[in-house]
Amino acid sequence: MTTEWRRRLVVPAKHTGLVLIGFVMLYPVLWMVVSSLRPGDEIFRSPGLVLDSLQTENYVEGWNALTPSFGTYLVNSAVLVLGCIVGNLVSCSMAAYAFARLQFTGKRWWFGIMLGTIMLPIHVIIVPQYVLFSQMGWVNTFLPLIVPKILATDAFFVFLMVQFIRGLPRELDEAARIDGCGHPRIFLQIVLPLMTPALATTTIFTFIWTWNDFFSQLIYLTDPDMYTVPVALRSFVDSTVATSWGSQFAMSVVSLVPIFLAFLIGQRYLVKGIATTGGK
Repeated sequence: MTTEWRRRLVVPAKHTGLVLIGFVMLYPVLWMVVSSLRPGDEIFRSPGLVLDSLQTENYVEGWNALTPSFGTYLVNSAVLVLGCIVGNLVSCSMAAYAFARLQFTGKRWWFGIMLGTIMLPIHVIIVPQYVLFSQMGWVNTFLPLIVPKILATDAFFVFLMVQFIRGLPRELDEAARIDGCGHPRIFLQIVLPLMTPALATTTIFTFIWTWNDFFSQLIYLTDPDMYTVPVALRSFVDSTVATSWGSQFAMSVVSLVPIFLAFLIGQRYLVKGIATTGGK
């Protein structure tokens, strides 16, 4: 068999395999979308993706099933996500510039300690954090979830930006220093504008991780008026009464829309940011 015939056979086979793998990975999401349009008594009868009847009432019922309405939880999640994004962008970029450009005692040790915190699971620190925030009166507010971001506690994003800044030519800093610029102006006017891919990557990851975070938000938010989307979705499951699966799936689909939009809008920056920092 010639090389040309092998290529003609192998390439379609690879594409077919990738399509099948992609379908298997997307099947749960597709099934959830289809199930959100089915009557409640038909959801678990068939694993197929063909609709026998269209039940759009699931979205109306799901939107108004809880008190307050689901729109309140979307707003709460949006406020929380916005605060976390701003906190990470400001604090992590400043910390990254310090590690990448400044010289201070114990720099390597502090950088190593910072990287070591990535290996700490949240279950190890959640108890002392809860005790601290409870004594400060921050429980049932967004402060325990936003304030740590302002303090650059996400070491992954600090490391991401450090790697990006190290790839920028130091000649830019030296030229600015000759013109009389100090570190604040160099950071704000030279380094920060060039960090767009890394900042975009941080924004997208922070958005997705915060929007999907269930454990931390369940711990700190106890008032239903303060619930976010993940905690609100858990409220649809009740052990004392029958669960309205159609409404829950409908609101799950609604909660996925912002994530898909964020990824689609920032996909170009996300890929560029990961590619440019991973090779340093």
